[in-house]
Amino acid sequence: MHSPHQKTVLVTGGAGFLGSHLCDRLLRDGAKVISLDNFQTGSRLNHRQQAANPDFRLIEADVADPLPDLEVDEIYHLACPASPVHYQESPIATLRTNLLGAMNVLELAARAGATVLLASTSEVYGDPLVHPQPEDYFGNVNPFGERACYDEGKRAAEALFYAHAEEKGADIRIARIFNTYGPRMQPDDGRVVSNFVVEALLDRPLTVHGDGSQTRSFCYVDDLVDGLVRLMASDVRTPVNLGNPGEFSVAELADMVVAMTGSHSALAHLPLPADDPRRRRPDIAKAERLLGWTPAVPLAAGLASTIAYFREAVLDPASDDRPSHLLPME
Repeated sequence: MHSPHQKTVLVTGGAGFLGSHLCDRLLRDGAKVISLDNFQTGSRLNHRQQAANPDFRLIEADVADPLPDLEVDEIYHLACPASPVHYQESPIATLRTNLLGAMNVLELAARAGATVLLASTSEVYGDPLVHPQPEDYFGNVNPFGERACYDEGKRAAEALFYAHAEEKGADIRIARIFNTYGPRMQPDDGRVVSNFVVEALLDRPLTVHGDGSQTRSFCYVDDLVDGLVRLMASDVRTPVNLGNPGEFSVAELADMVVAMTGSHSALAHLPLPADDPRRRRPDIAKAERLLGWTPAVPLAAGLASTIAYFREAVLDPASDDRPSHLLPME
């Protein structure tokens, strides 16, 4: 009797926050996993446990460069800086990753006969004029601004996926990912959950842009990874929102983080960044209907795990994850 086929999965950006959790899930599910990362924002520490697994392989490469021929069944294309701090530091590299990277994974998928999933983003909706945001909303995006390298880069990547599906029959999946948080976020990645938790743990003022009334939805990483896996296993070839529809103001999040860390931090208000969305909440009816997916981890529970991770990464002098520039100030 033949043993069932062990599928091989490529994860671009596999050393990143989300990618490394996806690699963990795929390995647990019995797949062979290839992580491809250039470590622009990913961390080798995220692969230290996976490296001992014989079903895991790491390729250090840039997805925007031509990719080697790989025998893979599925490709999750997650490679791209996802925080404004990082993608605005290197806007050209961000666009190369979004445009050339998407072309390269689509061409590899064609050669390998693989299904390919694009990690798109809620940023394709820009500063939305429709709330909550359903997949058929075309968005309100500035193509000529500091966020355009990411927002328009992801919109163009979706267009490339659509074109390859229409013209060449590519077997595509597109996940529009809303704010995701959890362990392995970079302490200095500039996103609101990691910013607040690190600042609170160090008793520094929490940096709030504007008056804090702008809203976000926060999806715990395990829930998001489950959504990605369900989407890949489905036959849904049109964009699907993946995010937690719970909507919280930034000020509410700040209060929760201060309370849960026992911090003495005050709030420091700064001006709103250009093109910063005022409201953000996914309409996930499509994911619920077609994938049977609904996020299960409440914000308080997810924050508890995230705070525990950062407490070790930031405050423990023996931790391998401790960033030197976040040592407590004298």
